[in-house]
Amino acid sequence: MEAARLKLYAYLDAREHQRTYLAIMRLFASTLLADLSAGEVAGALAGAEREGRVEPGESRIENVISRLKQLVEWGNLVQGRREVVATSIAEFQHGSVRYQVGKLAVRVQRDADELLRVPEGAREVSRELLPAVERGLRQLGQTLAEALASEGRRPREVLAEQVTTLFLQHAELAATVRDFYAYLGQVVTRHHLAPEEISGFRNLLVEYIQMVVEDVLRHTPAIADALHRLGAARDDLLGLLGLLGRADLGERVERARGRSAEDWQELTDWFVDRPGRPSQVTALREATARAIGSLLASVKRATSGGGLLPGRRAELLKLALWFDTGSRSRGHELYAAAFGLHSARHVSPAPEHDRDDERTPWRDGPVVDVPVSVRSRGDRAARGRASKILDDPMTEQSLLAEAREADERRAASVAELSAAAPRLATTTLSGEALGVLCELLTLAMAQRDGADGPGSATDPVRGLTVTVAPAEGRTTRIRSTAGTLTLHDSTLVLD
Repeated sequence: MEAARLKLYAYLDAREHQRTYLAIMRLFASTLLADLSAGEVAGALAGAEREGRVEPGESRIENVISRLKQLVEWGNLVQGRREVVATSIAEFQHGSVRYQVGKLAVRVQRDADELLRVPEGAREVSRELLPAVERGLRQLGQTLAEALASEGRRPREVLAEQVTTLFLQHAELAATVRDFYAYLGQVVTRHHLAPEEISGFRNLLVEYIQMVVEDVLRHTPAIADALHRLGAARDDLLGLLGLLGRADLGERVERARGRSAEDWQELTDWFVDRPGRPSQVTALREATARAIGSLLASVKRATSGGGLLPGRRAELLKLALWFDTGSRSRGHELYAAAFGLHSARHVSPAPEHDRDDERTPWRDGPVVDVPVSVRSRGDRAARGRASKILDDPMTEQSLLAEAREADERRAASVAELSAAAPRLATTTLSGEALGVLCELLTLAMAQRDGADGPGSATDPVRGLTVTVAPAEGRTTRIRSTAGTLTLHDSTLVLD
């Protein structure tokens, strides 16, 4: 299933006729319920061919039919038929076979066009959506109470409208935050920054990010409190939303966001920390600290008087400008002079194949990664090789024996715990068995959704399961030779 869906992206990186496939998919995705024949597609491609957006000859009917069949094979288009009035067999064949675009293919094309329109710079974070989310959660609680008290349809429709608006606002906020920090991670990891770039990034980090983080931290407590209050009535909320529209479209319909418990859990996890699962707000704060640290390191590297020699970034940019503005013959001369690579004379055996051949010009070949030593110091000296790993049979056997001994001790501890499971309260465990129990108990408590929920963890090799659950007023004591483990208001079960 996943492999078939991934084939929907094949036309975006096709070896041949990529521009034609893209023009055809744009044609199908530009209108609703597109139902086109090969002749209609050929007519639309003729204009693109005159404008130079597709290769010459791609609008010929035989080529169009071949491209459409390939898109059908990838799963982007589906075939259908329609009764037509034709004057020849060829016209009937070209007009009766119709093509429609699939639902997932429309999403692929829509995302591809959106990606091509995205600028390279930073994306502004929609900070104004934070108070909107907070206000929407408060209004949602009031509307939910009214909908539960009334049996009319209007309160439920208002409730569904507010839920949809809330999740759309949060999705836009999360997308802008994610895109902005992706751009930030891209620029702060650059090894060399020009002085004007450092000034711009300083303003970006010190001023803009500070505003973003302050807004998020200011609104997060109120949002978390509202989500906690709604969590107690989440089942009632989902029940009211489930009464609207599900019977009309069937069970396999892709419903709007906010109609399942998973959607609400994802929204809560964005703002609220859970044991072992930090929220996106915490991740945002940590990412900001890392970005500021990276910027300070770049400033220190650029302004330091000692240490590394000044970087060669300006010289490389100047050389790139010469390449860009010069002619083809001038480019070959610059390449030979700058990098010392002149025309080859094969008077010795041919070198090993390295992704290139003698027919590929250097400007069309693969991009070579410039080492840091060349970028920063212009130093082309070869570095020493990594030392060989020596074969040490005695150390190897000693480590294997230690590993076997540790595995045997753990197996004995797990077996001791399994035997003591029915009478855990009256059994005195060994110190190693208590250590294994504490390890599994820690994992079990980290899996809980909240302080009032159960959690369990399983030994992946021997299958021992530890389950811890809250129990008001219950005290569990586990004795061992190393001490006594006491759990207040909790029960512990070994299985």
